[in-house]
Order: sequence, then C-alpha cells, then structure tokens
Amino acid sequence: MTRILIVRLSAIGDVLHATTVVHNLRRLLPDAELTWLVSPPAAGLLQDNPDIDRLIVWDRRPIDKAGLAHPQRAWRELKKAKALLAPYTFDIALDIQGLFLTGILTKMSGAPRRIGIHERHEGNPLFMTEMAPDIKSPHKIKRYLTALLPLGFRWEDFEPGIILPPSPQLTGYAENFWQTHDIDMDKPILLVNTRTTWPDKNWPPACFGQALQGIPEDVQIVFTGAPIDASFIDEAREALGDVPNKVLSIAGETSLQQLAALMHTATLLLTGDTGPLYLAEGAGLRTLSLWGPTHPDIYGPLTGGHTFILSPHSCTACCKTHCPHKTNACMNAIPPAVVHAKLCELLATDQ
Repeated sequence: MTRILIVRLSAIGDVLHATTVVHNLRRLLPDAELTWLVSPPAAGLLQDNPDIDRLIVWDRRPIDKAGLAHPQRAWRELKKAKALLAPYTFDIALDIQGLFLTGILTKMSGAPRRIGIHERHEGNPLFMTEMAPDIKSPHKIKRYLTALLPLGFRWEDFEPGIILPPSPQLTGYAENFWQTHDIDMDKPILLVNTRTTWPDKNWPPACFGQALQGIPEDVQIVFTGAPIDASFIDEAREALGDVPNKVLSIAGETSLQQLAALMHTATLLLTGDTGPLYLAEGAGLRTLSLWGPTHPDIYGPLTGGHTFILSPHSCTACCKTHCPHKTNACMNAIPPAVVHAKLCELLATDQ
C-alpha cells in the first residue's frame, strides 16, 4: 500500500480546487492511503470527503501572525505540526501549495519522495526531491494536477472538477433552514454573494441591487456572507428598493458546510471570484460570476453550468490583491444592465 500525504493548507477556494488531486488519486490508486494536511477554516470542507482516509488539521494562523518578527513563536507552532505528523509514515508527499512554509512541512513529514509544483516557489524547491513538470496552462486545477504526472499518470487519465459531497451530518438541514426563513423550495432561489476576501475583486454593492431589479417575481433573493458583510448587503438592498420578490439576508447565519448544504437546493448563485463560487461548483449549483483582477482561465470552474462576465476594462487579470491604480476600475466597469440581462436569461432556463 502506498501512503501519500497531500499538503494544501489554505485558502478556501484553493483547497476546493485541490480536491481534484485527491479525487484523481483515489480513482487511479484505489488502494493508496491518502492523508491531507490542512488548516482551518478550510479543514471543515474536507471532513466528509470520501476520497480522504485521514485528515490532519494544523492551524497555520498563529504562525502567520508570528511571522519573521517572532521566530521562537513560529518554531513552537512548527513543532506542533511536526508532532501531528510524527505518528504516521508516508512514502510520497505532494506539496500543492508551493510556499516556503509548506515546503518545511512537507520535509517534516519524513516522506522520502517529495514532489512540488511550479507555483510561487518562495524557496519551496529546496525541500522537494523532485518538481512536477511546468505547463503552459495558468489554470490552478491543471497546475495542481501536475503533481500526479511524476507518478506515471497522463493528462488523459484525469477528471477535472471540485469534489464537495453533501455532509451526512447536515441531512435535512437545508429543508429546515428554508422553512424557518419562509423560503419556498418549489420556487427559484437565487443566492447572492456580494463580497470577496480581496477588496479589488468586489463589485460595488449598489450594482448588485441594480442588477437584481426587475428579475422574475417568483425568484427569491437570498444574500449570503459573513457577519462583516451585513453593511454591504444593506447597501445592495437599498439600491434594490421595493420589489415584489422575497428578499432575505442570511449573512453570518451559516458555516461554510451549511452554506454548501443550502447550495445543493438553490437555483443559481451570483458572485465574484471567491470561495462560495467554488462551494457552488462542488455542490453542483449553477453560477454567474463577475471577473476583474482575476480571470476564469486561471481560477474559473472547469465543469459545466458556470457563466462568466468579464470586465470590459482594459486593465484586467492583474491578479493583485490591491488595485495598482487604486481605482478598482476593472470591477466598476461591469455594467449592472449586462448582469441583469444574463441573470434573467439563466433564470429563464432553470429546469
């Protein structure tokens, strides 16, 4: 039996992208023992994944906070990770994050064969015994899958797509939740996610409200998000104005796993490029996503049922967390009328 460790700590969208790697490993090496080293909060998304035999959860946030300014504190956190790995033996470790930190962790695993990928590097190759081949495609999932090529597999062996099965612990959760919030599951449910973790991937909240005006009256609009998103949702609702639709905000009411359960019963998600987009892909929910500083050729879902609206602005796909021009012009250039028209088209084709 081959014992394989996968190292991908965070973030939510990237961990979901990496489920493609473990799923293909399970398909192609059904007798292998597959362990994943991950960090909260993304760890919760892997708990019910049938492709994973063992989940090792190590919280990277304290070491991120300690940084270079507190090396002793950082070393204490690394020793905690080493202690979590120590009881297990690995033949192969796949580092599909490509950081200096994940390189250290991969080395600490004791795996004699350690395979890295061509990502950000940051000294990561120093800890690898070999590097996966580089490829021209910029897409994250395809780049993650290169880690399997040194194991003797070919591109035609792989199946793309995020794997996020329903949690058995949440059976019936969505039905009860919608009933409590007076949402009719026999009518369309449009989930709307207004915020992302990158400030410059955010479309103005008022634009969401404008785009939602005049959609079919039977469509129930449900705003999702974290508690800190409440003020932005309020701004979107103010721009939406008085409409005959049922309008609800559930910001702060669900965990990621619970939101995924709701997605299994919804009709469509309107969002930017952020974690809920990839939750939706894993849940099989159709999406309409808005793109400015990032691009679907790099991050977008590879499976069907996903529609992209790209900014018409000349400055796009810079992949920077903060706009170099400090204007957020690319996201601001997406017209609400264009989003509205596409929403109506997708809602009209609901089966």
